[in-house]
Amino acid sequence: MALIDTHAHLYYENMENVLSEVLSRASSKGVNKIVCIGTDIDTSLKSVKIAEKYDNVFATVGIHPHDAKDVSSDYIIQLEDLSKHEKVVAIGEIGIDTFRNLSPINIQKRVMIEQMELAATQNLPIVFHNRDADNDILDILTRHKFYKALAHCYSSNLLFAKKLISLNVLLSFSGNVTFKNATNIEVIQNISLNNFVLETDCPFLAPHPFRGSKNEPFHVYTIAEKIAEIRSDSFENIAEATTRNAQNFFKI
Repeated sequence: MALIDTHAHLYYENMENVLSEVLSRASSKGVNKIVCIGTDIDTSLKSVKIAEKYDNVFATVGIHPHDAKDVSSDYIIQLEDLSKHEKVVAIGEIGIDTFRNLSPINIQKRVMIEQMELAATQNLPIVFHNRDADNDILDILTRHKFYKALAHCYSSNLLFAKKLISLNVLLSFSGNVTFKNATNIEVIQNISLNNFVLETDCPFLAPHPFRGSKNEPFHVYTIAEKIAEIRSDSFENIAEATTRNAQNFFKI
């Protein structure tokens, strides 16, 4: 049964240096497509180059909220050029993070909105990061147009999930669904199969019982198993639905 990892960072040294092996392990678990996510200009370019090299890898380009304060005056032009590549399937990872707050909130908001506007002109989805910023994210999504949107590593409550889904936002679940302190179990139990996809966020957030080790795309299999258990559903149903949702969202 085919699976898709919708959020991976394959350019980190501990991944890129052994990438053929990483992709082979993923394939052995049925993970046959992977979206490599950019977080600044440099990693966006790296994501595109990796996608060029491997047929089953696709790329996103964007500025993470942590890096918003460091953008150059022409960063949107650079992202626009990259976004035209045939393997680029979304603008991201954009968003708001008030937990670590590494960039001033006003700059985070401005950079997110500017990238949303770029995505809209290119008919590309956005992939957004949200940490302790539900109200800010909802305000921006409500007041600014977007083509399609994906909430990366969804960890908020069911009420907020329903608000996002009402705006036609797709949710993505990662290895944190396997943690003892998982905050999104109620969400997983109460939303439609049509409303979510799977991701690893590798090399971060390895699922239990691999927590603390390097995460890899093949762990999507473990995440799918856990979600099937939480929903009292079959692994096959979870794999089929989330693969279909990812294919439709990214057009891959």
